[in-house]
Amino acid sequence: MEAILTECVQNSLRHFMYRNAIFMCERLCAEFPSETNSQLLAVCYLQNNQAYSAYHILKGNHMAHSRYLFAQSCFKMDLLNEAEAALCPPNESSAEIPNGAAGHYLLGLIYRCTDRRKSAIYHFNQALSLDPLLWAAYEELCILGAAEEAATVFGDAASLCIQKQHLPHGLGSKSMQASAEDQGLISSRNVGAEDLSPRHLKNIHGNSQRDAAGNYHSAPQPGGTGSQPLNGGPTTLSFYSTPSPMAAASQLSGVAPPPICRNMQINGPNSCATGADSSPRSTVNSTIQAPRRKFVDEGKLRKVSGRLFADSAPRRSIRLATGDSVANTNSNVSTVSGNGTNHSSKYLGGSKIATGSVRPVTGRKGQSWSNENFDEGIKHDGYDDSRNSSTTCSSPSSESRSLDQEGPTSAAGVCLSGSRVAVGASDLLALLRILGEGYRLSCGYRCQDALDVYVKLPQKQYNTGWVLSQVGKAYFEMVDYVEADHAFNLARLASPYSLEGMDVYSTVLYHLKEDMKLSYLAQELISTDRLAPQSWCAMGNCYSLQKDHETALKNFQRAVQLDSRFAYAHTLCGHEYVALEDFENGIKSYQSALRVDTRHYNAWYGLGMVYLRQEKFEFSEHHFRMAFQINPRSSVIMSYLGTALHALKRNKEALEIMEKAIMADKKNPLPLYQKANILVTMENFDGALEVLEELKEYAPRESSVYALMGRIYKRRDMYDKAMLHFGLALDMKPSATDVATIKAAIEKLHVPDEIEDNL
Repeated sequence: MEAILTECVQNSLRHFMYRNAIFMCERLCAEFPSETNSQLLAVCYLQNNQAYSAYHILKGNHMAHSRYLFAQSCFKMDLLNEAEAALCPPNESSAEIPNGAAGHYLLGLIYRCTDRRKSAIYHFNQALSLDPLLWAAYEELCILGAAEEAATVFGDAASLCIQKQHLPHGLGSKSMQASAEDQGLISSRNVGAEDLSPRHLKNIHGNSQRDAAGNYHSAPQPGGTGSQPLNGGPTTLSFYSTPSPMAAASQLSGVAPPPICRNMQINGPNSCATGADSSPRSTVNSTIQAPRRKFVDEGKLRKVSGRLFADSAPRRSIRLATGDSVANTNSNVSTVSGNGTNHSSKYLGGSKIATGSVRPVTGRKGQSWSNENFDEGIKHDGYDDSRNSSTTCSSPSSESRSLDQEGPTSAAGVCLSGSRVAVGASDLLALLRILGEGYRLSCGYRCQDALDVYVKLPQKQYNTGWVLSQVGKAYFEMVDYVEADHAFNLARLASPYSLEGMDVYSTVLYHLKEDMKLSYLAQELISTDRLAPQSWCAMGNCYSLQKDHETALKNFQRAVQLDSRFAYAHTLCGHEYVALEDFENGIKSYQSALRVDTRHYNAWYGLGMVYLRQEKFEFSEHHFRMAFQINPRSSVIMSYLGTALHALKRNKEALEIMEKAIMADKKNPLPLYQKANILVTMENFDGALEVLEELKEYAPRESSVYALMGRIYKRRDMYDKAMLHFGLALDMKPSATDVATIKAAIEKLHVPDEIEDNL
């Protein structure tokens, strides 16, 4: 009866029939009470998004897998102290982290949420050393700014580790030795341990003590200790997405999902070496890879278009120009990236994404996405699926017969199997090296370098939703909104169901003032998933573009309610509070974002803008400098840092930082204008006029440029030219506040002793 009930529960979980699984598992626990069966019931509740039920069932249990599941329940309920105590019992300092790589990953998340950066980095690295395919751990390291180069993480040591995981214990050493000798199949790569660094040898040695010895997908045996997932199933919990009950299905239990790995033997108790320990210590290395976690890179700068003066309203657009200059970005434009690279682009046909890479993306009018994907599917490139698959293990009887009787034939079979596993591992790690390096560079805001790395991907990998979203984010950080829009459009075509990066896409459309496209995107996202914070961020941006800041704030608050660890939603709330002149709540929202992610530079920037408006220049400088340390390539941050230094009368430092800002983005008018302001303060009028003449080419309809020129001519007693430029400034239709300031300057034009400090 117990075996029948257990199989029924597992079958229900495999088919996502959670209510039936919970009901039958309750019968199982009532009839055959045991900690193993309690674990299975807890898994049912966790997959049904009922962490509170799993919490009460598992509380007080001491088996390793019970502790892991209890920690997962606590993490979902934000009981971080209890989750940490479950993984690291305070009275057992020598206790091993349960479920190996997954346990270390979960502990790293806990430490990150409690602002213990060094401990988080240590455990994420431990998780990667135990399971090189735990991509989510590498993502977290990139976000923390502590990731090693992808070539190091996904190198030869990782290849050996994967081969050990994917071969039967008794055959692993022979197969790897044979595959290491086959230089042609693994691209002349020597994977011998003698060539590895001490760090890699240490990781491999630690891994070898935890090799899985049981069936990869074995179910818990009635009345006994159930087998654990090999690495505990890396958690798919995200800081940036609403938890899904289905997302953690294959990670949180010992339940066998449908077979997804061709190199595993699904059935049979002796598929690997016999006599192995079934404890969590012997089952930490998993071949089951968790689905990729969703992110939003965090650090996306919202800028508000408006007046150029330092005391003006906070702006999301970093551009000096108003209205027309931003709207015109939909036509053929020439922009400069945040790291100084010039890009000429067209929205259709001439996109850098279509022409600047080695692959066509859609580029031409009339070419359908489906036809293109069909063409991609029949092309042969370096990453062939058939090469990544490896042969399944032989049956127990045939395996023993081949080992004991066939002799040379079995050696050949082992060599073939080991070679195919080695080739598959080599190809997979080569792919992860490109993706990992691109993501690492992107998180370090080396956006052009990241784009150059992503271009190296095979065509079928490049044209996926995740990669195209990362490309869009990189262009967004480079302030190339047209190219970012194009990349996100392609991501939507490739994965219309994915919300990856859609909050950033909505901000791109906000900057481009594409109200129709933004409204359509928001409606599409809400219809796709009403419980995703990205959907409500897009809706909030839509209302913010219409200047309905109160409704926008409610939408952003809804995003925070759905996922309190979504840093960008906190920052957007801060922007709306500042737009409503509620600086106190704005500061609180920015600080909440920094509690979630200390490297979220937009929040540091937002705090700097608030303090700049409040004329707390020392605080403003500190926060702008913190943002600058995180993103040293942002022309906008450098411009406002220079503004704060100028307000503190540190003109020499301010001038130096403005020069850096101009070099970072030569087409950004803001640092040029601020440089002219500094030169006026230093009474270098000729230099200021020269800068302003250059600025007129980039912002020909910016009233503040002509107003500043009028000020300079007035200081030089050139009243006719001063009057001319004040008149031109009024013709540009400035804001009401600027109109009043310019008219006051005109009235006092012939008062030589009075100097207007602010126009």
